[in-house]
Amino acid sequence: MVISLFAVAACSSTSEPEEDSMGGETAPSSSGPTSATTTPGSNSGQLTQDEIAAQNALRQTVFYFDFDIAEFKSEDRDTLTYHARDLAANPGKRIRLEGHADERGTREYNLALGERRANGILNYLIVNGASRSQIEVVSYGEERPDQNGQTERAYSRNRRVEIQ
Repeated sequence: MVISLFAVAACSSTSEPEEDSMGGETAPSSSGPTSATTTPGSNSGQLTQDEIAAQNALRQTVFYFDFDIAEFKSEDRDTLTYHARDLAANPGKRIRLEGHADERGTREYNLALGERRANGILNYLIVNGASRSQIEVVSYGEERPDQNGQTERAYSRNRRVEIQ
């Protein structure tokens, strides 16, 4: 019976070992869905939950603001923390924070508001580990809208900071 199990294991198409280090049988490799967590230093190629969260957070590069407000939203805090950690871990990386505003208000006011928004994110990134030398800040005010129009939806899409 041991020989037949060995023969079945030897015919397996996986690259996993056919028996464990103690010479016993291994569990089938298709015993269920794979987990997304591993221990540090693992060679399995799987990402930890924190690595997955970091990758997802780093994909978000646009942060929206409420009308006439320069402070970013509290729900963006965790995502910005991942961006700060990424910058701290990669000292050669450089980003540009582009501040924007909707078309309401004067050109000068909107340029200043876009700059305040970008500087708010800049300060948060620095407090959480990024270096000031890694980050450039620019304000476009109302000059580069994401959406044209005079609807609340268009206005809300234009009140933003983009990480480039």
